[in-house]
Amino acid sequence: MILAGDIGGTKTLLLLARLRQGRPEPLLERRYAAADFADFSAMLARFLDECRQHCARAPRLASACFGAAGPAADNRIQMTNLPWRLDAAALAAQFGIARVQLVNDFEAAAAGVEALAPGDVVSLQHGEPLPQAPRVVIGAGTGLGVAYALPQGRRYRVIAGEGGHAGFAPADAAQLRLAQALQAQFGRVSAELVVSGPGLVRIYEFLCADLAQAPGLRERVREEGAAAVSRLALERGDALAGRALDLFIACYGAVAGDHALALNARGGVYIAGGIARKILSRLAAGGFIAAFNAKGAHAQRNLKVPVHVVTTERLGLLGAALLATRR
Repeated sequence: MILAGDIGGTKTLLLLARLRQGRPEPLLERRYAAADFADFSAMLARFLDECRQHCARAPRLASACFGAAGPAADNRIQMTNLPWRLDAAALAAQFGIARVQLVNDFEAAAAGVEALAPGDVVSLQHGEPLPQAPRVVIGAGTGLGVAYALPQGRRYRVIAGEGGHAGFAPADAAQLRLAQALQAQFGRVSAELVVSGPGLVRIYEFLCADLAQAPGLRERVREEGAAAVSRLALERGDALAGRALDLFIACYGAVAGDHALALNARGGVYIAGGIARKILSRLAAGGFIAAFNAKGAHAQRNLKVPVHVVTTERLGLLGAALLATRR
């Protein structure tokens, strides 16, 4: 038996699986809200209680891999957007797991690309893919995650870092004004300040800052978050929310295009994270790809890069399960 988990700033997916011919066969999967638990140990204890009920006895756990939203070092993770600190040795001792591995959530996501089915992606740009070429996985949610996957024999070696915290590079006058407004508020402007759920709210507030009729709506958006902006734009046709969403998408495409250019990612750029799934129709309208390819003299290079939106929320979970099977 193995355990796998995708631990985000808002929600967590956990999986119990049995190994069959070296591949994980799912037995039980659960989704939990982070706000319902004091720490990850409490959440994992709840899940293992459910596993015992499901299996009629306590499973013997050979290994576990958990991808969490934060930098991994020495098999420990301090989560970026939650006050949770994960320690692999402590988890192994507390829950009787023979081997526990902790990785950055986008390392798990990049590993999960190998397990995607054809129906799990929608292509925004087919490009000219090359076999065994570098890949980028990038995804906006509570924060902005980035990982690179480099070919190494028959598999890929994943390079996970904190690419979401690289500096934001404004691409036009509107983005420059946005960056200046954020700089006045935060100092250094990272890509994550703009390209994330909270970033979409910041963009909306930036656009309506000078409108006298907006304060009530701004307060509602501040309470409900990015979902309120996308709902206003996509379901109600609100013009201001639509402008905010389009500006967000342009920034998202530009950041993804920068990473694709840095790596010459002819193996594909995979857009993960919950926001992309929810605004897929707007992403496919063309603004994302226009910004992705707007790289001046190097635009032709990015035109050859395949760009896919991952439509399953299980990407990181699939990757963690694969990593749990490997030593």
